[in-house]
Formats: sequence, C-alpha cells, structure tokens
Amino acid sequence: MDGDMVEIDGGIMEGGGQILRVSTALSCLLGLPLRVRRIRAGRSQPGLRPQHLSGLEIVRDLCDGKLNGGEIGSTEITFTPGKIKGGTHIADTKTAGSVCLLMQVAMPCVLFAASPSELHLKGGTNAEMAPQIDYTVMVFKPIVEKFNFTFNCDIKRRGYYPQGGGEVVVQMSPVKELSPINLTERGTVTKIYGRAFVAGALPIKLAKDMSAAAVRCIRREIRDLYINIHPVREPDDQAVGTGSGIIIVAETSTGCLLAGSSLGKRGKNSDKVGIEAAEKLLQNLKHGGTVDDSLQDQLIIFMALAKGVSRVKSGPITLHTQTAIHFAEQLTKAKFTVTKSEEEDPSNDTYIIECQGMGMINPNL
Repeated sequence: MDGDMVEIDGGIMEGGGQILRVSTALSCLLGLPLRVRRIRAGRSQPGLRPQHLSGLEIVRDLCDGKLNGGEIGSTEITFTPGKIKGGTHIADTKTAGSVCLLMQVAMPCVLFAASPSELHLKGGTNAEMAPQIDYTVMVFKPIVEKFNFTFNCDIKRRGYYPQGGGEVVVQMSPVKELSPINLTERGTVTKIYGRAFVAGALPIKLAKDMSAAAVRCIRREIRDLYINIHPVREPDDQAVGTGSGIIIVAETSTGCLLAGSSLGKRGKNSDKVGIEAAEKLLQNLKHGGTVDDSLQDQLIIFMALAKGVSRVKSGPITLHTQTAIHFAEQLTKAKFTVTKSEEEDPSNDTYIIECQGMGMINPNL
C-alpha cells in the first residue's frame, strides 16, 4: 500500500494548515491514501493545533477513513479515505479555532457525497488568521455558488477568541459535477455595505465608532456612493464571550464582491479597527481584480475539481494561492496557469488564474 501513498511536505511554501486542508480534502475526494510530513513546520507552534485536528477528524468521519498521527502537536499524519457519505457530522475545535476553516476542508468533500449533508461546526466564528463567518456568508458563498451548487449556512451562535463556543450549521446537497467559472470582468463599484458588531460586555458605541471611521476613510477615495455599514450588538443568546469587528463589502456592476475586514481586541482603538477594514477594502479595489486577497486561494480547489476551463482575474497572487495551486496540481490532473493581465492600465497589478479542471464526477449520483 505504501507505494501508492501520496507524500506531502507540509513545510514548504505557505507551510501552514492550508496545505493540510487542500491535500486532505483532495485525498478524500480522489480516494488517495495520504501521508503529510513536517506539518506546519514553519509556525511558532509546529504540528496540529485543535482546529487542524478537528478538520482532519471531520473528513475522516465523512468518508469512514483511517487517520493515524491525529493528535495535538503531531507533525506527521497518514490518512486512508473510504467512501464519502452524507448525513449529519459534527466538528468541534473546543477552542476559538475557526469554523470557516473547518468549512473549507469539509465542503469540497460533501459536494461529492452519496446524499445530502448537515455539518455542525463549532469554534470561533469571528477569529484571527481566518475568514470571519460574515465574510463566508456575504462574499465566499455567492461567488463559490457560481460553480453550480448551493449551500445553506445558519449562524446559530457566534464565538470569539479565546473561548470560541460559536456554532454554524451548513446544509448542502451533492452535485454530479462542478461547472467552471469565468470571473474576468470587474465592472464598476455600485454599492458598499457592511456590518460593525460588538458582543458580550462591549457597548454599541464601539460599533458605531468603527462604522463611522470606516465610512470617513472610504469617503476620501470614493465620494459618490452611499455607504451603509450597519452597527449591531449581537443578542446575548446568540453570542458566547466578548468580541467586536467589522466587515465591509463592495459590490460591482458585474456581480463581483470584494471585502475588507478587521477584528477588535483589547487595547485596540475602535476607529483603528474601522480604518483597517476600510484600507483593506480600498487596497482590494485598487488592483482591478474580480476577487479579493481572501477569496483567491479559497476558489482554487473548486477550479481544480470543475469540468472545463475556469478563469479568474485577481490582484497579486498570494502565497496561500500559490500553495493551493501547487498541491491541487500535485494531487489532481488539473492544470493551472497564471499570467499577467495585459489588457488594462499597466499600473494595475492584475493576473489571470486559468485552470483546466479535472472534471470530477460524483460516482454516487
């Protein structure tokens, strides 16, 4: 069996949990036994953290697979997948580990399951070093559904650093195959909206301050659009612990969605949180791409699985995206090319990510 095992070096390129997520999901989908060595070798705390372990465990459970080396701090795992089945599955990081990252590893798998799935994902919903759940719902969801599938994401409870305790329920039905996407026309920005939130012990005034600071910052560059950033206090029965943050989304005439977001933390001025998110949004709008920096790498696995050629215009290619492409090509027959986009203003740093997808077919349907 060992000869057939795919060997993954978890310490190269981005060197983090993403390598694990992409390679485990593809191993599960393709029925390829996998060994990942040097897991998160480049991180200050190498090896599996609770969030990565929860991600591995949910994929194992989704396909009745076998996982060896699955403990906190482990730097090597082997995974032997079985047949992907639907049904209800629970993943709980028991920390503020991101539910959005659990979704990233599980979603491609359940698309090719035998029956509909319901995933109960528990942990942090608005956590550092990961997309916020609001980003997942407001930006990732409408764009990824262009691959011709839909899912439902119900935020039951929000959870923040350090204790987590949030829960989202994701429901989706399997598909026969994924359609390719073509996101190459940015269009013009038609609206800007978002939400600034506080939860737990924090007063709504902080949300209002974040929102106002963000609006002032965007106004300097974009004068003629109404900007609606709604300040909210999360209901106490729908949030665990104390947290704050903001997400701002720009929508374009061609249906592109680009965002900027930021999280509050103790000792960080709320104006600064708002300005940080606004600056990220403006930066994402400057390069002329159709996707922002956070979405770029999240689309790669779907492009690799789709049947046909996908094309996405983006800003500078992030290390996360380069890493996702590297491992998607290593594990699937998909072929990616990245070329500098020539057509427009040479001052724009835009690229076309093109992928000839492998055309994964769901054997169960």
